Amino acid sequence: MSKNSRSIGKKVAFQLRFFFRKFPAVPYILKWLCISIIIGGLVGSASAGFLLSLEWATNFRENHIWLIAFLPVAGFLIGLLYHYFGKNVEAGNNLLIDNIHDPQETIPFKMAPFVYIGTVVTHFFGGSAGREGTAIQMAGAISDQLSKPFRLDKTERKILIISAIAAGFGSVFGTPLAGALFGLEVFLIGRIRYNAIFPAFASAILAEWATNLWNVKHTHYHIDLIPKLELPSILYSILAGIAFGICAAAFSKMMHWAGSIFKSKITFPPFRPIIGGTIVAIAVFALGTTRYIGLGIPVILESFETQLPLYDFALKMIFTIITLSAGFKGGEVTPLFFIGATLGSALSLFIPLPFGLLAGMGFVAVFAGATNTPLACMLMGIELFGAESGIYIAIACIVSYLLSGRNSIYTKQRIGDSKHRRYESDQDKSFSDL
Repeated sequence: MSKNSRSIGKKVAFQLRFFFRKFPAVPYILKWLCISIIIGGLVGSASAGFLLSLEWATNFRENHIWLIAFLPVAGFLIGLLYHYFGKNVEAGNNLLIDNIHDPQETIPFKMAPFVYIGTVVTHFFGGSAGREGTAIQMAGAISDQLSKPFRLDKTERKILIISAIAAGFGSVFGTPLAGALFGLEVFLIGRIRYNAIFPAFASAILAEWATNLWNVKHTHYHIDLIPKLELPSILYSILAGIAFGICAAAFSKMMHWAGSIFKSKITFPPFRPIIGGTIVAIAVFALGTTRYIGLGIPVILESFETQLPLYDFALKMIFTIITLSAGFKGGEVTPLFFIGATLGSALSLFIPLPFGLLAGMGFVAVFAGATNTPLACMLMGIELFGAESGIYIAIACIVSYLLSGRNSIYTKQRIGDSKHRRYESDQDKSFSDL
């Protein structure tokens, strides 16, 4: 190499060092933009395939109702799969949250195919479950494989998993902004990791874009009538938020209670979904409807169009609790959307607000109370229903969050800043400790 070439190289190196010292955010942005592009592409494509699989499984089941009779057998097979081959990934979302708090070994990649198979089988044979848990677990398992090639330290791995959760949630629901906030908010109540804000939003937006490139369509919701904001409507919104918060707390408590009953009474895990699946299958045939199994998207859409009866939300809650606490796979969030939307629609019998607006408020507010993620749920409501409903959505989410107390569907959530001054002594405990 000539002296002139070496001189040019030194000048370029000096200029780069000077540039990076003057703009220290640039290396961080470039590194995480690269990682976020990979996360977005992989997770968005995985979510697209998963959503198409769920759509196929749901349509096939609805055209072959007799399949529901085999739900106990399907549950037994899922139980065997996890008992013998998937014990280290059985914790699901709680495993991801645990790794954000205290990163250990790389999350096994097998979590992705295991939860995908388990969830599709659950829906194919008529369990009542959601999809967010599966999308998040697939995203976490796929994305965490990048930690070794990129030589990420513990702090960076936390950011990586937060970004994966954001990408999975945002792409499966078509709400990238809410997905990013959910990833930042879900693991530690009352605090947000701002060093993860760029990767979380970048990953969620890119994942949603990748999902759209596969021509996968998300469900669209519409609130027909939004009244003028006045004192009575604010008070009615608070009243509705109280109902949503109580519902969220009840769902969380019943989920944990039912899970403990199954575990204490049935020691061999693969037998638990046999019992749960039998109860669900018998109930479906006894009621003569599939209204309360699967995702329940048609009923959610119906709640925005007409006033629904009070028992819809209660029956969906029972079906979902039995399905998931028995060991079937899937998420809780879409059932929570169903429970909140149908409860909101039914509350219009007593609360003089439009049933469509109450359905939208319940859709996100019950979710906010059950997951302790009020900011993500506010943003989700605005993304799904429009900014016009934003104040009503915010009131319902905040009240539900406050009223749900110490309850959460995620036992590994920790308290960063307590909801009430009274509970400040409980900071940094997980819900499994309370």
